[in-house]
Amino acid sequence: MNAPISHPLPLALLDRYQRHFPLCPRPYAEVAGHDGWDEGELLAALRAAAEAGVLSRIGAVFAPNTVAASTLAALAVPPDQLAAVAAQVSARREVSHNYQRSHAYNLWFVATAADRAALDALLAGIAADSGLPVLDVPLEREYHIDLGFALHGEAAARTPLPPSPGLLTLSAAQRRLLAALGPGLALTPRPYLALAQACELSEAEVLATLAHWQTIGALRRFGLVLRHHELGYRANVMCVWQIPPAARDAIGAQLAQDPAVTLCYARPARPPHWPYTLFAMVHGKSRAEVDAAIDRLIAQHALAAWPHARLYTLHRYAQRGPHYA
Repeated sequence: MNAPISHPLPLALLDRYQRHFPLCPRPYAEVAGHDGWDEGELLAALRAAAEAGVLSRIGAVFAPNTVAASTLAALAVPPDQLAAVAAQVSARREVSHNYQRSHAYNLWFVATAADRAALDALLAGIAADSGLPVLDVPLEREYHIDLGFALHGEAAARTPLPPSPGLLTLSAAQRRLLAALGPGLALTPRPYLALAQACELSEAEVLATLAHWQTIGALRRFGLVLRHHELGYRANVMCVWQIPPAARDAIGAQLAQDPAVTLCYARPARPPHWPYTLFAMVHGKSRAEVDAAIDRLIAQHALAAWPHARLYTLHRYAQRGPHYA
C-alpha cells in the first residue's frame, strides 16, 4: 500500500480544526496562536496541504436538506461504458461525490440542487444522457453523519445529532453567501472579508450568518475538509442491510455510536433491485481493516440475521464541495 502523502501539518491540528474553525476576523492568527505557529507559517502550511491534495477546503458542511435538496443516487453501468458515463456525471457541477463501487449498481454519486424539483430534473437529465435508469435513495433518517473522524488519538464521545431545522427559506444575500462558500475559505489573513466581498455583504454579516446557521443546527461542521485517501485511509466500504423500519432505527442508533462507523443513515428500499434500508460507512487503511470492522459490527450488534451487502470503493471520480449556486 502506498504511504500517505506528506504534508507539513500535524495530525493533532488537522483533527482539532475539522470542526469549530474560528468565526472571527483573523481565524488563521487565532489557530496559529493556539498551536504555537506564526500566522504566515500556518497559511503556507495550509497551502502546501491543499496543493498536496490532503486539504480539500476549509468550509461548511451543512445538515442534509437544510440549505438545498440532496440525494444519493446510483447507476448500473455496463463495465465498458463506466469511464464515459462517470465523466458525464462528474461534469455536472451539482454532483459533489462520484465513486465506482463493487456492486451491480457500480456508480454512486451525491447530487445537490436548490429544491426537490430541481433535483428531479437533474436526475432525469443524467438518466437521459446515460440511457440508464437512476436509483434515487434520498435520506430518510440520519443517525451519524460526520466525515471529520479522528485521525490522531482517541475519538471524542458522540452526542445525539441536533434536530434538523428542515429546508430553510433563504434570502438572496444568503444564497450568494452559500455560493461563495462552495470553494472554501481563502487562505488569506482575512478570509471572511474576502467572502463578504464576493457576496456583497459585510464581514460582520457573514460571521453573524454563519454563527446563526450553527446555532439552529443547519451548519453541522465548519472547518478543515480533508481527503482521507491522501492521509492513508485508502479503503472504505458502504455496508447496507435489509432491515424493516420497525427494527431499523434502533439498530441505526446503535451503529451510530460505534467509532468505526463514519456515516450511518436510513434510505428507502427500491424493490426488486435494491432491498436495503440501513447504510453504514467504514473507513480504514486496508480492505482487511474495514472488513474486520464490519465483521465486528455484525457480531456485536446481532446483525447476522439481516441480509447485507458490502460495496467497496474502487475508484474516485469526483470529490468536492456541494454546489449551492
